[in-house]
Amino acid sequence: MSQKVFLMRRDELEDGQVRKVVSPSGCPIAVYRVEGQFYATHDTCTHATASLSEGEIVDGDLIACPVHDGMFHIPTGQAMGFPCEVDLQTYKIIEEGDEIHADLSQPSDASQASI
Repeated sequence: MSQKVFLMRRDELEDGQVRKVVSPSGCPIAVYRVEGQFYATHDTCTHATASLSEGEIVDGDLIACPVHDGMFHIPTGQAMGFPCEVDLQTYKIIEEGDEIHADLSQPSDASQASI
């Protein structure tokens, strides 16, 4: 069953930025805009209880954790830098006009790709 949640309007997030959104069920979601594409992952680092939306997007499509600088590949959620070893949960983005939604029951389309 789909768990579609509204995240934001397209113009609320500029390219190269990340923002935290909390779903109605309380799930913290990091929403990214990378080269015009929107992505969504769980907002909590898998290594430490840090909010990834407080981190920095580096090298185009990596998010650096603000606590220990571990990195994740935004489109796939893959852990890319020590001390992060467990991948992030990703969510499928649904774009409807100028609204950005996520389906919390589905991984991102990119999560099946390898880097």
